[in-house]
Amino acid sequence: MPIQKKTAFSRRLPDLVTEELVSVLSRKSSLEFKQLFDIVHENLRARNAASGGEEMLRLRAYEKLQNLVARGMVKKTGKKYRGLAGLSTMQPAAAAPIPAPAVAA
Repeated sequence: MPIQKKTAFSRRLPDLVTEELVSVLSRKSSLEFKQLFDIVHENLRARNAASGGEEMLRLRAYEKLQNLVARGMVKKTGKKYRGLAGLSTMQPAAAAPIPAPAVAA
């Protein structure tokens, strides 16, 4: 049985956009997306983690926010978003678990 050689290097970085969204939405206030994005963008710039351009970051943040809404962790009322009780316990790493590599016996 030949041993499979992994040629590609794979590294998952922490999801900083989701982490910032969770921290802002955990404050128990309702925000429109523009206000929410402005806060997240400033926080990421302060951490020197806002790369790839503002428009691309806006699209990524919106996609991450919609995923949180679909999971039931954020409530959307009209144009405003509000974090629910389970959001503060969410860890971005737990949201997307990394599968363990298979071990050959």
